[in-house]
Amino acid sequence: MCLRHADVPSGSTNVAHGREVLPTNVKPVHYDLTLEPNFEKFTYDGTVIIDLDVTEDTNSISLNSNEIDIHDATVSVKGAVVASNPEISINKDTQVATIKFSDSVAAGSSAQLKLIFTGCLNDNMAGFYRSSYKMPNGETKYIASTQMEPTDARRAFPCFDEPALKAKFTVTLIADKSMTCLSNMDVASETDVQASKKAVKFNTSPLMSTYLVAFIVGHLNYIETRDFRVPIRVYATPDQDIEHGRFSLNLAAKTLAFYEKAFDSEFPLPKMDMIAVPDFSAGAMENWGLITYRIVDVLLDEKTSGASRKERIAETVQHELAHQWFGNLVTMDFWDGLWLNEGFATWMSWYSCNAFYPEWKVWQTYVIDNLQGALSLDSLRSSHPIEVPVKRADEINQIFDAISYSKGSSVLRMISKYLGEDVFLQGVRNYIKKHAYGNTQTGDLWASLADVSGKPVEKVMDIWTKNVGFPVVTVSENPNASSIKLKQNRFLRTGDVRPDEDTTLYPVMLGLRTKEHVDENTMLTERESEFKVPDLDFFKLNADHSGIYRTSYTPDRLAKLGQAARNGLLTVEDRAGMIADSGALASSGYQKTSGLLSLLKSFDSESEFVVWNEILTRIGTLRAAWLFEDSQTKDALKTFQRSLVSAKAHEIGWEFSDKDDHILQQFKGLLFGSAGMAEDPTVVQAAHDMFNRFAAGDLSAIHPNIRGSVFTIVLKHGTEKEYNVVLDRFFNAPTSDEKTTALRCLGAAEDPALIKRTLDLASGDQVKNQDIYMPLGGLRNHPAGIEARWTWLKSNWDAIYKRLPPALGMLGTVVQLTTASFCTEEQLKDVQAFFQDKDTKGFDRAVEQSLDAIRAKVSWIQRDRADVETWLKTNSFLRDGKL
Repeated sequence: MCLRHADVPSGSTNVAHGREVLPTNVKPVHYDLTLEPNFEKFTYDGTVIIDLDVTEDTNSISLNSNEIDIHDATVSVKGAVVASNPEISINKDTQVATIKFSDSVAAGSSAQLKLIFTGCLNDNMAGFYRSSYKMPNGETKYIASTQMEPTDARRAFPCFDEPALKAKFTVTLIADKSMTCLSNMDVASETDVQASKKAVKFNTSPLMSTYLVAFIVGHLNYIETRDFRVPIRVYATPDQDIEHGRFSLNLAAKTLAFYEKAFDSEFPLPKMDMIAVPDFSAGAMENWGLITYRIVDVLLDEKTSGASRKERIAETVQHELAHQWFGNLVTMDFWDGLWLNEGFATWMSWYSCNAFYPEWKVWQTYVIDNLQGALSLDSLRSSHPIEVPVKRADEINQIFDAISYSKGSSVLRMISKYLGEDVFLQGVRNYIKKHAYGNTQTGDLWASLADVSGKPVEKVMDIWTKNVGFPVVTVSENPNASSIKLKQNRFLRTGDVRPDEDTTLYPVMLGLRTKEHVDENTMLTERESEFKVPDLDFFKLNADHSGIYRTSYTPDRLAKLGQAARNGLLTVEDRAGMIADSGALASSGYQKTSGLLSLLKSFDSESEFVVWNEILTRIGTLRAAWLFEDSQTKDALKTFQRSLVSAKAHEIGWEFSDKDDHILQQFKGLLFGSAGMAEDPTVVQAAHDMFNRFAAGDLSAIHPNIRGSVFTIVLKHGTEKEYNVVLDRFFNAPTSDEKTTALRCLGAAEDPALIKRTLDLASGDQVKNQDIYMPLGGLRNHPAGIEARWTWLKSNWDAIYKRLPPALGMLGTVVQLTTASFCTEEQLKDVQAFFQDKDTKGFDRAVEQSLDAIRAKVSWIQRDRADVETWLKTNSFLRDGKL
C-alpha cells in the first residue's frame, strides 16, 4: 500500500450519537483539488487546498485519509503560514489523519490547510482507481475513475468525509492531451502543462458531500443530446459501441425534464454526463453531474438484448437521475439515513418508468420484485431497521441492501397510497425547496408530508422505519356480526418468534378491498381488532399489496379468493401478492405447504405474466429448499412444475416478432425457461436445435429474450463441447450484456470437470472482481455445484479475502452466494464451524443472514416433508414412492 506514516493510537475522532465522526473544531468550506494520475506506475500525485472555518480555538486539524501518503502539510491564516512542517499522524483503524501545530488558531478565523500527497490507482473499485478494458488487438488499456460512496473519498484525497460536511469543490486534472478529463462540473479552462500534457480545470461546484465528488481520466468516446436545457452526454471506452448509449441518452433528457416538473426544481448543474465504466462494483453511482455505470446498465444494443435488460437500464438511469435531487441536492445527515436516498430514488424510478412506459405495467412487477425482496430479507432475525444506527465506516457498506432500497421504497409506496400520490409529491417538493443544498433526517421528510396532508405521518411512519421486521395479519371471520377479526404478530421466516421479539405494534394499512371499493384509510394499530365488512362473500386485505405485511387466511377463505381470482375480482397485484403471501406462510409454518401447492395448481388458467412469474418463483423456492431431498420427491416436484407450465409455454410459444409487446416478450421467455428447467421434452429439443444452429455460426438462432434459458437448458446435461461454445461467448461476444449472460449460465453445467472449470474461472483474472458472483450464482441449481462452490470458498478463503477486501462489500455477496443454497442441518453446522473463528468484520451481516436462511429451510423441510409427499401422491405426481 502507499501509506508510509506510522499507525498511531487515535485521539482524533469525536464520538457523537455513538458514531465515530470527526472533531467539530473546523469545518470545510471549499476544496481546491489537483490530481495527476500515472498509468504506468498506477499512482497519482495530488495537492488539496482546503478553506476552513475554525469554530473552536485549536492547534490540530483532523480529517479522513485512507491509503494515502501525505508528504507535506501547511496551515495558513489570512495568507500567513502558521505551520509549515507540522506533525502528521495517521490512525489506520479510524482512517483519520491529524495535523498538529504549535501555534493555536483562534475560533472565528478562516484557515487554509494545504496537503501534498500520493495515492495508489488501486484495482479495488474504490476511491480513485484504475479500470481496464481490452482493445480488439488484445492490448489492455486503462482509465482512472472514482467510486466514493460511502466512505472512499478519503481513499482519493484527504477530506472531511462525512455527508453533513458539505463544501464546494474546484477540481483540476492533469493528463495526456489525448485523454478526456471529466468531473462533476463543466470545464472552466484547459492549459498546456508540458509538451504532451494538459491541465483541465473545472468550474466550482455547488455545496455537496464528498461521497458525490467524481473525476475520470482516460480515452473516451461520447454521444450528446441537446434535447434538455443543459447538454447531456453518454461516454464509453473505445472498445464499446458508443451508439449503444443512445437509449439511455434520450431517456435521460426526458427524465430530467420530467423530474424538474415533478420536483418543481431546476437541475442545478450546467451539464449531465453518464459514463460506462469497465470495472464497477455497484450497478451505478449518482455522482452529481457525472453518473458512473456498469457497462451493462447503461449501454443497450436493442438488436441483441432482451426486454428485461431494457427495463433494467431504464430503471437504473431513472434511479440515478432521481438522486440528483434526492440525495445530491438534499442529503441525509449521516448514513443511518441512507434509506432516504435509496428508498426514494427507487420509488421515483418506478414512478417515472410507469409515466414513460405505461404499457410495461411496472407497478405490477413491483409487487413481485421490490416488495418481495424487502419482505424476504426482513423476515430474517438478522435483518435491520430501515433507519439503522451506524457507528463506524466499515459498517456502512452492509446496509446497501434490500432493506434500504426495497423496504425503504415500499414504505414510501405505502405512504403515497395513504396520502394520495399528488399530496405525497407536493410534500416532497416542499421538502426539496426547504432543504436544498443542506442535510436532513427522516423526520424532516415526515414533517413536510404531515404539513401538506394534515395527517400524523411521523407517528405512523416512525414505527415502520425505526423497528426491524413486519407483521403477519391473521384473519378470522364472524359471520353473525358480518365482521372480520384481525390479529398482528411479528413474522419470521424461521417461524420461531419469541415473545420479546413480538412487542412492536405496527400501524397496518389494511387496504380492504370489497366489491364496492378499496378502503385506504382503515388501520390496524392494536394487537387485535374487529372490523365490519360490507359483504363477507368477498373481501381481501392489502389491495394491490401496498401494505408491508403478510395476510394469513383460513383455508376456506383462501379457496374463495382463488375462485374470486378466476372470476376477475382481483387485480394482477392482488393475485401475485396472494401467491407470494401463501408461499412465505407455508415456508415459515403458518400454513401447510400442501395448501400452497393446491393454490398454485388452481392458477393453471392464469393469463398474466406477473402472476405467472410469482407462481414460478414460489415453485422455484420450494424446489430449491428440497434440493438435497430424495430424487423421487424432487422429480415429482419437477413433474408438477411441468404440468403447470408446459401447456401455457406451448400455447404462447417461443417465436418472437416485432408485434410482441414488452410484457409478452418477457412472458414467452419466462415460460420457455421454466418449462425447459422442468425438462419439458419439446422445449428441451427446441433449445438444443437453436443452440446447434448458434454453435454452427448462426448467431441469430437464439433470440435475446431466451438466450440465457437456452444456454442453461443445454449446459445442464452438456459436455465440454457445449460449455466451450458458451465460454467463447463470454470471451468474445460484442456486448457486455451477451458476455455476462454467458458467464451467468456456465454454472448450469453439472459435470464435475465443468464445475471445476467454472470455479477456476471465478478464481482467475479473466473474470473481473465486479463479476465474480456471476459464475458462482450459476452453480445454485444443482447439489454438486452448491457443494463444490462451498468447498472452493473454504479452500481458497485467504486468497478470496485478500482479493475482495471486506470493507468494499463484494466479499459479503460471495459469502451469501456460496452458503445460502444449503438446506440441511449438517450443512448449517459446517457453515457455522467455518466462520466461528474468522474475523467477519465488514461482512458479519452476510454470514448471519445466510445462517438464518439455512435455518428457515431446515425447519421447513422437517415440518412439511411428509405433507409435501402426501400432496404429491394424492395428486398423482408421486405414486407408491415412484413417479
